[in-house]
Amino acid sequence: MGILNILLTIVLFVSGILTVILVLMHSGKGTGVSDLIAASMYSSSAGSAVVEKNLDRLTVITSVIFGVTVLIMTLTFPLGVI
Repeated sequence: MGILNILLTIVLFVSGILTVILVLMHSGKGTGVSDLIAASMYSSSAGSAVVEKNLDRLTVITSVIFGVTVLIMTLTFPLGVI
């Protein structure tokens, strides 16, 4: 395994974990994990819409990084020796 594949694996794990955390931080419509986390973070102030937009942007960015990393790994990861 080359250095590129090691770096891509690290980026894949970090972006995957961040994506899961960011998705769980979104405010949900019902009760659940996202409601528990979001209730402690957001208040009923006017700035919560800005926080939600930034959270959406970060979620999209980490999801795109995750997807691009998977695509690059499918092209560069060694297939093995038969």
